[in-house]
Amino acid sequence: MRSHLLNDTTAELYRSSVTEGIERVAAKLATTSRPFTGVTPDALSPTVDAVNLDEPLHDTIAALDELEDVYLRDAVYFHHPRYLAHLNCPVVIPAVLGEAVLSAVNSSLDTWDQSAGGTLIERKLIDWTAARIGLGPAADGVFTSGGSQSNLQALLLAREESKTEDLARLRIFASEAGHFSVQKSAKLLGLPPGCVVTIPVDKDKRMRTLALAAELERCKADDLVPMAVVATAGTTDFGSIDPLPEIAELCAQYDTWMHVDAAYGCGLLASRTRRDRLDGIERADSVTVDYHKSFFQPVSSSAVLVRDGATLRHATYHAEYLNPRRTVAERIPNQVDKSLQTTRRFDALKLWLTLRVMGADGIGGLFDEVCELAHQAWEVLAADPRYDVVVEPSLSTLVYRYVPATVTDPAEIDRANLYARKALSASGDAVVAGTKTGGRQYLKFTLLNPETTLDDIKAVLDLIAGHAEQYLGDTLDRAS
Repeated sequence: MRSHLLNDTTAELYRSSVTEGIERVAAKLATTSRPFTGVTPDALSPTVDAVNLDEPLHDTIAALDELEDVYLRDAVYFHHPRYLAHLNCPVVIPAVLGEAVLSAVNSSLDTWDQSAGGTLIERKLIDWTAARIGLGPAADGVFTSGGSQSNLQALLLAREESKTEDLARLRIFASEAGHFSVQKSAKLLGLPPGCVVTIPVDKDKRMRTLALAAELERCKADDLVPMAVVATAGTTDFGSIDPLPEIAELCAQYDTWMHVDAAYGCGLLASRTRRDRLDGIERADSVTVDYHKSFFQPVSSSAVLVRDGATLRHATYHAEYLNPRRTVAERIPNQVDKSLQTTRRFDALKLWLTLRVMGADGIGGLFDEVCELAHQAWEVLAADPRYDVVVEPSLSTLVYRYVPATVTDPAEIDRANLYARKALSASGDAVVAGTKTGGRQYLKFTLLNPETTLDDIKAVLDLIAGHAEQYLGDTLDRAS
């Protein structure tokens, strides 16, 4: 119905509808006392299944009332200080404002004639980020949907720059603690199974450069082509940062594309106290950044940056109906010439408004706070005999496990930790993540909320211990 199209005649309906939605979300944020209700898929599915999408409600208030039941009531709220699970950050208000503006105007960032100033804003932010990294005057890049897409595009460029038609000879080198999108990207790029060579990590979960050097030399000896080395600046599980200067030296020695996956660690680009942890990133050929992880932006907000903007030509195709070749000579800036996507949201606006309101120091200060909290929490875990913590954090992630004093069976300890995580989530009191290291089950804090306190951390550790002990006690009762 035309009455719902956003235009000059429906501006008042737009204002009232959005205001009603904002009021409800604001009330929910103000009254949420825990990060999750603990609802299960089986419990919530019937409510969603009962909605007949072919019978509209014809009323915004009624639709929002229904939304409370199918989504808002049981949503996982990342703003809560005891949401400690994944790389999901609370978002800053200027970015949410940007989200509202970009959704209503609905620019598409593929061509100039669909975005105008949006194109220039995105390009300005790419230049700003490239300068923060130190990539040099020829650098360029483009916003993407997230780290996986950024990694895929970077490896596409690396494949094309290798100038090797025999894809079976190409090899990618990545840390065993690196992101799974490297393997997925290799498959999407038509590379053969086994083309990703996994490099072991040291005790701090950083890539072993001696092992990387040995693999690069073996690659050369076997007449294979080292297509790329993927260094990680902030692994998903440990927040570890690979030794970037040493990796850069090896990439130069073996004429290999150096990609840095800084999807998580990019927050250090705005840090006033920890920027040196990214030293060496300026020598990368490409870099992934996820502003929606450590710049406190709503999903999605990511980018891939390259040292040599000319390499982005490998993603360029010209269509007469969209970006004809003549527009290049006319110096018309079409972002689709650089992107794997065509239609694309103006996600850059969120970061633009954040920088214009808060400044880079404001963002960096928030990220420094969570890094400092992680260090304090590591000291608590290291001193607590109930827990084993894997590594001291480089960023804001902690991997640990509950170790009971009276149980020595590793498999039983695994089950106790799994149970504790599930029981904690079911209670809704807190949400933590889980992972495996050394074949054993561990728990994980990913601290991205500056409102989380050390007291929150201590309280959650007590809850985990309580759930684990309950499981072990019940197991002992059943056995007797």
